[in-house]
Amino acid sequence: MKKILAVQGSPRGERSHSRRLLEHFLQALAAEQGEVRLSRREVGRIVLPPVTEGWVAAAFSAPAERSSAMHADLALSDALVDELLDADRLVIAAPMYNFGVPSGVKAWIDQIVRIGRTFDFTPEDPASQYKPRVLGKRGLIITTRGDRGYGQGGINAHLNHADTHLRAVLGLIGITDVEVVAVENDEFGGLAFEDSYQAARQRLAQLALDF
Repeated sequence: MKKILAVQGSPRGERSHSRRLLEHFLQALAAEQGEVRLSRREVGRIVLPPVTEGWVAAAFSAPAERSSAMHADLALSDALVDELLDADRLVIAAPMYNFGVPSGVKAWIDQIVRIGRTFDFTPEDPASQYKPRVLGKRGLIITTRGDRGYGQGGINAHLNHADTHLRAVLGLIGITDVEVVAVENDEFGGLAFEDSYQAARQRLAQLALDF
């Protein structure tokens, strides 16, 4: 049975286009592939704690040397990393906010990018400083953008620090097979938005065949 981790990053509820698209995709996935094991991680409407000085000290200490307080500082991070490692597929649904990801998604990233757990770092070896540990997984980013032209080659591509950032971070830990499905013109609405939304739904339906 395929295991899917769905990270929901929009602070909006029923008004969220990325949430609706995620649900369309999950329904299509179940219809095409049968039963899947789905885990949901809400980071848009539930506040994840930021990384603290104690968290950093604990993360960069050897596990055997961590105090009980250090283990407590890393407890949520450990749970989030375990959740990610257990999944076969990762889906992140989140809008672009101010050219980047929402704060909840950034907080999730900071919790799961862990030296010794999701990647290794060897500063004495410049040729291969970063070694990913999260291998063999596929990723999907479902995103919405208020304006247009943020895709590769678009007029606003240089301002896209949202899904491009997610790709970079996921690549660091080893998830390199990542597709982005985006809806644009959210702020403008009308036919341009509707066409983009329907094209995204069609692409997600195609991905559901073999994701």
